[in-house]
Amino acid sequence: MRRVLAFFAVVIAVSVAIAIVSVRNINRAVAGSDWVNHTHSVILETEGLRADLFIGDGAAHAFVLTGEPKDRSASVNALSNAAEHVDYIAALTRNEPAQKDGVTRLASLVDRRSDFIRRLLSSRQSNDSNAVHALLVQDSGETVLNDIQHSIEKLKNDELTLLTQRDTAAFIQAQTTRWTVWAGVILDFTLLAGAGLLIRDDIAARKRATDALQTLNYELEDKVKVRTAELAAANDQLKIENIERKWANLGLQHQLHYNQLMINSINDLVLLLTRAANITRVNAAVTRSTGWEPHELADRPFSSFATLTYDGPAPLIDPVTQAMNDGREIRDQHAVVIDKRGQKVAARMTLFPLRDGDKVVGSVIIIQAPGNGTPGGAAVATQT
Repeated sequence: MRRVLAFFAVVIAVSVAIAIVSVRNINRAVAGSDWVNHTHSVILETEGLRADLFIGDGAAHAFVLTGEPKDRSASVNALSNAAEHVDYIAALTRNEPAQKDGVTRLASLVDRRSDFIRRLLSSRQSNDSNAVHALLVQDSGETVLNDIQHSIEKLKNDELTLLTQRDTAAFIQAQTTRWTVWAGVILDFTLLAGAGLLIRDDIAARKRATDALQTLNYELEDKVKVRTAELAAANDQLKIENIERKWANLGLQHQLHYNQLMINSINDLVLLLTRAANITRVNAAVTRSTGWEPHELADRPFSSFATLTYDGPAPLIDPVTQAMNDGREIRDQHAVVIDKRGQKVAARMTLFPLRDGDKVVGSVIIIQAPGNGTPGGAAVATQT
């Protein structure tokens, strides 16, 4: 079996290698096709540059003679299009170092000619005949335009040379792909034939092993029966444990329910605060006395519900926070409770820190507000 798997592994490896080589060659062929389109784009841009530059030059000279605004507009538009062609050519050849110098020189010549035409147009538009005459006398337009044409032709020839090289490379890649695929197919068929012979031998070996496995199956059936009985017993035990766990959970739920009933039966206001002095839980007396619902007080700072009062100046640090930091109690301290209507009620507050081992995780505050219409007061608790 291992030999068969090894043969198939080799077949798969050969197929993968063929696929990789073929995909690479296809990608190269696609890249070559893209370069063909790229080359034609460069050639079209250079032809467009040549046409717009000649149009701009001719329209500028026509404007000098006629003074017609349409000639000037045609020259300006042609120069703008020529500048765009130069930018496109530079972008298309940015990955071709051999073309970089030629494109740079071409752009310089175009800028030079465009600058001359703009100065000529500006002088003619301002009716400065002396400046126009001087520019025309100094004009070496024929030389510059010839240089531009020469640069364009050289750029086109270079692109066509690259195109020929890429066509040759694409042909070689296609031939390589063809021979690679055929060699891989022949090798795969050879390996598959060898795998067929190995499979035949393995089938014979499997028939011999089947008889031995049949004997072992009878022994395994007996062992499975014993193990099944053991699992059934274990399952029964798990069912009993699950029932006991459910009873324990129900007992815990009942205990929590009775604890909540005891808290809600207290007429004093009871609130549970976090370590940061934020309210987390309140008893029913809080709602009865102040009108605040539990969800309205949840996560609110205790200072927004009640504050301590002093005969002298108030301390700089919140006494509730300080008491939790020190882990000490506050007993029978004067306080003011703010109900939902915004009315303040005088009360007396007591704070008991809540500890988890040696760590203070919160505090319980009990507030009694005589005269608030309840038999008792309010209690506040804080926790982390």
